Amino acid sequence: MDLGKFEEDNSQSCRLSSAVPEVCKTEDCCLGIDEAGRGPVLGPMVYGICYCPISKKTDLQDLKVADSKTLSEVERENLFGQLEEANSYVGWALHILSPNTISTGMLQRAKYNLNALSHDAAIGLVQYALDCGVQVKELFVDTVGPAEKYQEKLSQRFPGIVVTVRPKADSLFPIVSAASICAKVSRDRVVKSWKFVEDLGEVDTDYGSGYPNDPKTKAWLAKYLDPVFGYPQFVRFSWSTAQTIMESKAVPVHWEDDEQDGEKAAAKQNCASMLSYFSRKKPESAGREPHRYFAERRLETVENL
Repeated sequence: MDLGKFEEDNSQSCRLSSAVPEVCKTEDCCLGIDEAGRGPVLGPMVYGICYCPISKKTDLQDLKVADSKTLSEVERENLFGQLEEANSYVGWALHILSPNTISTGMLQRAKYNLNALSHDAAIGLVQYALDCGVQVKELFVDTVGPAEKYQEKLSQRFPGIVVTVRPKADSLFPIVSAASICAKVSRDRVVKSWKFVEDLGEVDTDYGSGYPNDPKTKAWLAKYLDPVFGYPQFVRFSWSTAQTIMESKAVPVHWEDDEQDGEKAAAKQNCASMLSYFSRKKPESAGREPHRYFAERRLETVENL
């Protein structure tokens, strides 16, 4: 697995893949989808697919693939090595979503939430496999959100493919377990070899698990907060854990636009609404002398139509 493309610019997301086995272009195939790194405040989220001919399901099962969360790092690496050795009938692809992509999407004006991001990544990988000539006939997916709705969405998007969406699919279907291993191995490698573009000096890489409730992760976040510029792009700054630390320890920023907005709001309070001109109530200025143009022509304000 060559991560060089992502490491060249880890502020952007990218797709990596194996070569497509020729047999996958001629035989009906099953394809599994899973992700790694959905919850951590540090590092990317990786979506992975793995596929093989339906006739080779037993061979895949014989590799003893399992849910990546139940395996040690050494076991995952060994199993990924076996998947690569089985490249005559097994293929994979990854979509590495950078922390920067995740955070900017979640904080932009039109919110791009994590579920939508996940669905789009999964759909994009399936379409990529189809575009590469993989004869996908069965699709197995670990659910994101309600399983029935997700299954219906994928079935409509990929007519002709039998879609199965289940919670804990990575422990139910070997092809999803294989995808889980591919995603987890790549994320672990990316996190371990992360290149900080910010000038932080020698960075302590003892991040802990990266999950918000991990004491080591919290300590790392506290240590590497810049009071003016916030966090390096390794951190998902849209996560509440990071935002809470920034709000309490970073330097407050005052924008001139804030003051202008305040002045506009005050001015608005002192101005009559446009709707007031259509009101039956007499305006406060009704007692003023009319302009001589109206007086000379004996014109009066009509109160009732």
